[in-house]
Amino acid sequence: MRLWTLCAPILALALPAAAQQQDYTAANADRQAMLDRLGIAEIRAGADGFNPSAPNAVNYDEAKAGTPQLPDMMRLNDGRPVRNSKDWDRRRREIVELFDREIYGRVPLTAPKITWNLVREEKASEAGIPVTRRWLEGVADNRDAPQASATIRVRYTLPDRPERVPVMLSFGFPEGFKFPGPPRPADPGPPYTEQLLKRGWGYAVVVANSIQADNGGELKTGVIGISLRGRPRSPEDWGVLRAWAWGASQAREALASDAKVDRRRIGIEGLSRYGKAALVAMAYDPHFAIGFVGSSGAGGAALYRRNFGERMGNLAAGGEYHWFAGNFLRYAGPKTEFDLPIDAHMLIALSAPRPLFLGAGTVDTGDGWVDPKGSFLAAVAASPAWTVRGAKGLSASVFPPELTPVTEGDLAFRQHRGGHNNRDNWPSFIDFAVRELGR
Repeated sequence: MRLWTLCAPILALALPAAAQQQDYTAANADRQAMLDRLGIAEIRAGADGFNPSAPNAVNYDEAKAGTPQLPDMMRLNDGRPVRNSKDWDRRRREIVELFDREIYGRVPLTAPKITWNLVREEKASEAGIPVTRRWLEGVADNRDAPQASATIRVRYTLPDRPERVPVMLSFGFPEGFKFPGPPRPADPGPPYTEQLLKRGWGYAVVVANSIQADNGGELKTGVIGISLRGRPRSPEDWGVLRAWAWGASQAREALASDAKVDRRRIGIEGLSRYGKAALVAMAYDPHFAIGFVGSSGAGGAALYRRNFGERMGNLAAGGEYHWFAGNFLRYAGPKTEFDLPIDAHMLIALSAPRPLFLGAGTVDTGDGWVDPKGSFLAAVAASPAWTVRGAKGLSASVFPPELTPVTEGDLAFRQHRGGHNNRDNWPSFIDFAVRELGR
């Protein structure tokens, strides 16, 4: 029974307190309007992570997960095999089109222009290291849609060094945000920010909800609302994951304009739903130099076609449907995940040949919902994209023991025992990043 409790859905862990308590009435109405637009009468139920006796109880039994037959990533739409880098560039465009249309939606030409302002700066010391801290606000141009607004908030800290420094940009929360419930235990070692600074890196946070609220009932505001110009979202319009990734790219450009930042070495990091967004950002923005994606699960790095943890019905429910394009709902009814023309291995492959680190906790420590093995298997299947570009994919094809870093290639994986967090993988990731990109 303890195992079941630990493995219950961890959807709320990446949500601010306000988001956990929000009213989904407007979201449910928006979702129903999209279902009506698509002609979908019913959505299949997702996995029930709370009642082990339910007919749709979540599966954490590897013997029942299945061995999925994945879409052929290394074959062009015309049937020809991908043999070289030029072929891959063409195949990559085909894959991006599928994700645009079926999963994450298209960024419209009406996406707003962002104007950045420095609102605060201070000199300080962290872990004995002199640093400069800056706070930015990116104001979205809403002159064509005054009913909507967005101000993207970014804060970052750089070690005071004579040379330009690399920076890790994380999806996160407003400054001073406290997770609800009992206090979280202190980190077992130095915080990741201190670890980065000691290796000569800076760190930054973009507040995801300042780009777009994590609620389908608020799609008429934020950058999506500005781009829609008051009209309803079409089945191919962008969802919130794509909007967050787009906002991270805007933040990357703002960081790159700082003369103290090495614009060629800006990475992206995220956990859970923000891990999904970080992977989408890596896939769509080739200027991110490295990615650190934690516990991203279905809709991120985990294979859709595996029956383990979260399922399509969960992603299509009222609390998550807005992350995706409207067309995504079709695969929770009447179609299934086996009708998808893509799977997560193809999303991972869009990062090639850049370095990418995937991680998760273990099933018995509470991270079964995100299917850690499903992410590993997707990385194995994605590895040929690195090979064809002259890089090295995952350095193992058999699921490794926990705490074993699979980091010899440019695509990496590690499973920790800290539950649903990235904290326990930061040391391994930083070693990987320094090896790949330097101090």
